[in-house]
Amino acid sequence: SYNTLIVKAEISEGIESKNPRIMIYPSSRVLKSEETQAVSEKINSFLSDWTTHGEPLSASFKIERNQFLIIFIDEENAKAGGCSVDSLTSMIRDIDTEFGLDFLNRMKVSYIENKETKTINLLDFKKGIKNGSIPQNIEVFDFSKETYSDYLSGFLLPLEKSWAKIYL
Repeated sequence: SYNTLIVKAEISEGIESKNPRIMIYPSSRVLKSEETQAVSEKINSFLSDWTTHGEPLSASFKIERNQFLIIFIDEENAKAGGCSVDSLTSMIRDIDTEFGLDFLNRMKVSYIENKETKTINLLDFKKGIKNGSIPQNIEVFDFSKETYSDYLSGFLLPLEKSWAKIYL
């Protein structure tokens, strides 16, 4: 059995919504401590000035397991629109370029096997499940979660209950 409390993120101060919108950006690897510090400084700087149509956005972030960037957005007063999301994506692209983290590549899978987080290309994952080189008793991360409550209930699930069960 699995325990979602392992990956439970705490909503940072400044977020008043009980169920903020979230955006998850998975890195292709674990960040080194100095990278986590530098990335955190860049994101803090960006989020402190982040706006939508001239209105400030209330947002915070967490780097889960030193690999998954999670942005929390309180949309009770102002919703993140196209231009504000584009500016966030641009900032993340700049971080990707500087550190080689591959945050924006959605063609990868992260899973836990023997208590170790692994991230591989989606096609390699599909092949590994089919040929048995990846066991079926793994837990799979789901980066499509859009709200904090969805994140808490389904960010990490056993393979047979996850989005990846289609490859079984």
